[in-house]
Amino acid sequence: MPVTFPPALQAGHRVAIVSPARKISAADLAPAIATLESWGLEVVLGESIAGDFHQFAGPDDLRRRDFQQQLDDPGIRAILCARGGYGTARIVDGLDFTAFRSAPKWVAGFSDITVLNAHLLALGHASIHGVMPVLFHQEGGELALETLRRALFGEAFQSIAAAPHALNRVGTATGELVGGNLSLLQTITGTASQASFAGRILFLEDLDEYLYHVDRMMLHLHRSGQLQGLAGLVVGHFSQMRDNAIPFGVTAEEIIDRYAQLYNFPVAYGFPVGHEADNLALVVGQTVTLTVDASGGRLTA
Repeated sequence: MPVTFPPALQAGHRVAIVSPARKISAADLAPAIATLESWGLEVVLGESIAGDFHQFAGPDDLRRRDFQQQLDDPGIRAILCARGGYGTARIVDGLDFTAFRSAPKWVAGFSDITVLNAHLLALGHASIHGVMPVLFHQEGGELALETLRRALFGEAFQSIAAAPHALNRVGTATGELVGGNLSLLQTITGTASQASFAGRILFLEDLDEYLYHVDRMMLHLHRSGQLQGLAGLVVGHFSQMRDNAIPFGVTAEEIIDRYAQLYNFPVAYGFPVGHEADNLALVVGQTVTLTVDASGGRLTA
């Protein structure tokens, strides 16, 4: 299935900020709104930004209704997810993408928003895995924010590189980008949101997981056949990993390497993608080339 790309944003376009997962306040978004307006965009805050239901930005139905409204409104040209947390998977099955499919628009976010990145790719549509408004002004995140702007406005893809890593496996592969947060990719296995990895370049990141959880999730991807036929693997940030009183004994990267060694695709570690300030934007569904050699790993369009 060919992947459809939404039209690039232009100055004067309206964009919506919504929160399909954890709650947030409009005050928390003020710096991001100012930045988006400096790009020439008109910002609309969805109903979920004022939502408050335990951890969530309102009950499931409110968050679903808000996202649906932005999908269906022809005047909204992009949907920016304010933050992650947990909750997107609870509403995705209730969304109707009929209007969206006839007039696609950018959807951007990462972490819990991996659910939407994957769901849209399964429907044949590109989206952006990139920094979210609540994180726009992290120290050290200037390039991450600039790469999001470039992706939204359709500017040429800038290559992304990582330094040499002891676990890298050299080689070259070309394919569409798929991936995001490992925990969410495992969660949506077997659902309508699962996007095929076959012939594609998978990128992975995660935050605040026990090392044995990482092993369990990688084992699941292996046993369910999702790593079979993969064109290449890109490993981003695995941040704030936890361990048990009796140590698991290896790092998250070494866990991933154990499963990658069962296959023959090129693998590159240490990419600036994930829960760190240098979370560079990737367009899920874009065809890229992964090159891994003595100089490190590179993604180029």
